[in-house]
Amino acid sequence: MFKILIGVVIAAFVVIIGFLIIDPDLSQSAANPITEVSDNTSGSKYTIEGEVNKAGTYVLSDAITMADLIEAAGGTNNNADDLCYFSNAPLKAGSTYYIAGKYDATDICSKDEISKVNINEDDASTLMSVNGITTSIATSIVSYRTENGIFDTIEELMEVYGIGNATYHKIRNYVILHS
Repeated sequence: MFKILIGVVIAAFVVIIGFLIIDPDLSQSAANPITEVSDNTSGSKYTIEGEVNKAGTYVLSDAITMADLIEAAGGTNNNADDLCYFSNAPLKAGSTYYIAGKYDATDICSKDEISKVNINEDDASTLMSVNGITTSIATSIVSYRTENGIFDTIEELMEVYGIGNATYHKIRNYVILHS
């Protein structure tokens, strides 16, 4: 019995090593974006995630826009929601940007678009329809918008009082920037 168990463990180990040799990308986590870095050493790093063709980190010149970063990432895919970003939005070096999808990526059969709220136009009660946006967060979003102007990127939500990393990740698929 012990010999059979040892044989099974060795066979499993050989199969795993074989798959890693055949496809070395299996050793990378699917959660980690593929990193694409240009030879340009005189730029800054920008990371893009979500519904783009080549998610990753790119070294680009300073003072770029969302359109520049999306172009570097090979464009958006068919599920990208163009209401979730402004192409002319200026980006901050060293930041990560997210392109949300129109449809739930975990439900491949879904034909219904995700219901979203407009963080630049909707009132606090409408914002609270999103799971994760409480009364205080909705009020903070409206106050932030009143004091600072419209949100240029979804990532600016992280600057709103009460929205941390966990809340941002929970709500980022359910907000848009324009109609």
